[in-house]
This record gives sequence, C-alpha cells and structure tokens, in this order.
Amino acid sequence: MNEHEPLFTGAEWDFPLLQRVFGAIEDIGLNDLKLDVYPNQIEIIASEQMLDAYSAHGMPLMYHHWSFGKIFAREETMYNKGWSALAYEIVINSNPCIAYLMEENTMTMQALVMAHACFGHNHFFKNNYLFRQWTNAEAILDYLAFSKKYVAACEEKYGAEQVELILDSAHTLMEQGVFRYRRPPRPSRAQREERLRKRRQYEEESFNDIWRTLPGAARDMSADLASVDEDETVGLHAQMNLPEENIIYFLEKHSPVLKNWQREILRVVRNVAQYFYPQMQTKVMNEGCATFVHHYIMNELYDRGQIGAGSMLEFMHSHSSVVMQPGFDDSRYYGINPYALGFAMMSDIKRISEAPTPEDKEWFPDFAGKGDWRDVLKHAWANYRDESFIQQFLSPKVMRDLKLFAVRDGAEDPVYTVAAIHNESGYRKLRTSLARLYDLSSHQPDIQVVGANLAGDRTLTIRHNRHRGIPLAQGNKDAVLKHVRRLWGYSVELEEPES
Repeated sequence: MNEHEPLFTGAEWDFPLLQRVFGAIEDIGLNDLKLDVYPNQIEIIASEQMLDAYSAHGMPLMYHHWSFGKIFAREETMYNKGWSALAYEIVINSNPCIAYLMEENTMTMQALVMAHACFGHNHFFKNNYLFRQWTNAEAILDYLAFSKKYVAACEEKYGAEQVELILDSAHTLMEQGVFRYRRPPRPSRAQREERLRKRRQYEEESFNDIWRTLPGAARDMSADLASVDEDETVGLHAQMNLPEENIIYFLEKHSPVLKNWQREILRVVRNVAQYFYPQMQTKVMNEGCATFVHHYIMNELYDRGQIGAGSMLEFMHSHSSVVMQPGFDDSRYYGINPYALGFAMMSDIKRISEAPTPEDKEWFPDFAGKGDWRDVLKHAWANYRDESFIQQFLSPKVMRDLKLFAVRDGAEDPVYTVAAIHNESGYRKLRTSLARLYDLSSHQPDIQVVGANLAGDRTLTIRHNRHRGIPLAQGNKDAVLKHVRRLWGYSVELEEPES
C-alpha cells in the first residue's frame, strides 16, 4: 500500500537527497528489521579512488607496498578496456562503519548500496561472533593510521628496499599469520605502555640521528640470543609454546636476527591478516545478509510508494545479476556464487518461518511455521559461520532450486562418481559435502612450527600436517620457505609426514 510520495524519480542525486533516502532506509532497517548497527559514515568517491581502495584490500588507510600498485594497474586496465566492472561500494568493518559509494551510481543504486552496506554488512559486522571475537572495530582505523606512519618512517630511516624485503616475506606468510583456534594474546597494560614507550623512543631517534651513535642503544633480540647457552634454551623452548600455528607471530617473537623495527612490521601485517580472518569464514553469510537486507528494504520502499516502478526495475536488474548462479557447464562458472547461495538460504528461512511445507516441518521443526523469521535470521547471523550455517539451514528446496549435486573424485578412482542426488539420503549427504567446502582447513594447509634448535645450529623445524593426504605444491613450498629462512636467519626444515 502506498503511504508516501516517491523520494526521487530520476537517476540524478545530490547530498540532501541522499540524506532523505538514507533516512527512509534507516527507518526500515532499524524499526522494521530491528537491525543493530554501528553509526554510519558515508563517503562518495570516484572510480579511480575505488580502484585505489581495491588495491589496498579495501582499507581507507594502508601502508605502501609495490603489490598494491600492481593490483591497481591490473584493475585499472581491465576497467578501462571494459573487461570488468567496479563494485558499487566498499564497506569497512569499523566503528563508525565507513561505506564508500561510487559517485557514478544512479540514485537507485545509491539507495541499494546504502541498504546493502550501511545496514546489511554493518549489522553483520557488529553482531557476528567471529567479528566480535577476532576484530576490534573501534581501534582498526587508529591502528591503520599508526601502521602507515610507522612503515613510512622505517622506509625513510632504513630504506624502502629493506622495508620491502620484510613486507614481501610477511605478505607471503599472511595465511599462516593468524590465530585460528585460540584468541590472539592480549598484551597487559604494562606491556602496552612499554610498547608505546618504545615507539615514542623510535620516533625520537628517527628525527635525531645522534642517538644512534651513543653506546647502550636499545638491543635487538639477535644480540640477546647470541649468548644463549644450553640450559637457557630449555627455558626458551618452554616459553615458545610449541607447536605454534601462527608462523608470523612466532617469527616476530623469536627470530634470532630480526631488529625491533622489523618485528613491528611483522606485527602490523599479522594484525591486518587477523582483521580479515573472519571475513574469509563468512563470505556466504556476510554477502547473503547484506543482499537479503537490501532486497527487503528496496521492496519495502516500493510498497510504501517511496520509490517508483522505474527505480524498482533498475533495482531488480542489478539484484538479479548479483544473485545469478551460472551452471557448472557455463563459461562464466567460477564456483558457487556466495551472493546466490546466501540470499537463497536466507529467503528460504523467511519462507519456512511463514509458510512451511511438510518437508520443511520435518527438516526444521524448531522454527517452521513460527513466523519469527527476523529472530531466526538474526540468531543465525550472530552465531554461525559459513560451514555451520550451511550444515544447519540448507534446505532440500534450495538444493533443488540451485540444482546442486555431489561428485566424488577420489585420486584412486578412474572416473567421477555422482555421490549425492535429490533424495532423502542424498540431501543430507549433499548438505554435509557442501558445508565442508567452506571449512578453511580444507583449503589452507595446516603448517606449524614444532621446533627450534637454539642450543645448536638454530635450525627451525616446521611441520605440514597433510589434509586427505594432499602434499604441498613443490614450487610454492620452495618459494615460501625462502621467505621463512629470510625472517628466521638460519636453516629451516619442513617435515611433511604422509599420515
């Protein structure tokens, strides 16, 4: 039922209009969907600025590195030649939540992306348990500002080439630079104050070169370890808490050769990697949440008469392109579209809550027909990651709609085998198989530091625990080990037991 006049009728926009449309979207997001969001900060940027944000992992403040320029050049070329399009927005998990909107967007698209980013992603960032556990939205922008300034100061003092060597090695190890199964160690207040004191001291020394000529300057760990005897090694080994899954953290704390400024750069890269770690586990849920929210809000705006039929058609064209899932035999197929799967599952939860079939009641007795789809979705957004969400909420209807089936391709089998089809046992097997695809342990190797011979030749021992018997690729393994050796300073051995 129409309740209002359309907020806009054409493609053009200005900032007062953006404010009015944002207010209408906010009313639906907060009062209808009952979303819980950080304060929003909206920035309008040009296409070149969007490309620049692409190149730095979408972060508004980032230290300099040659790889970011490489990404910028590639994306700019593809965009200028028409081979790829740009995202309509980028959103930052921070408090306030920062959303970057393209100035080239039409007013309809600005409304869509405000609903998508400022309320869908924003709610997910604030409420999902992984983001609450592993990231600090209040501190990330200040930390990025510090890291950018710190890396620039190191380049000025020690030379860009020396800084790039450390960043190259740290970037190579970013996947192995996160804490997966335990919380990152939180420094005590005394440790934080001591770290801050050292940073202030570093800044003073970087501006007054005479300090570096005085005796008694701050020593690096390399000097401390030079006098380690065998008895002390036993104590050091205990302090290392081996095995250690976070290789960057281990090198930062225990490398015999790194200087203090190099350790700080490793800490910067490690903290950035940890910030992105929850996003790697929630791609389907995060994008599904944002897509469901923008779809609901845009339809509600239309039902209220706040956007017209022309805008609704433009929205539907964009939305259908986003959630389109190419078939496995389509040239555009690159795997399962996280927008398509997430949106389909969340829309299905709403359907099951409101109008379940007998099949739905059998599969989802806890919420089928209860009508409280908002509470079910908000509970799922807060308490699940992709793997567990699919395992708990993927329905037979969605499997049928997306035409999903499972294929077994064991290394010992001469042919592919269809392992799960659309029957009772097939649905359950298919759901489990699909959920496992989103388990990071299936894609990222389990590599841990297991030993360091500090009393002898200081050889570092790393072990790869094979998943399903799959070894590391030889070329990549050799390339990465070079970077570990550079940061450790001595020999590095890799164990790769078959079982």
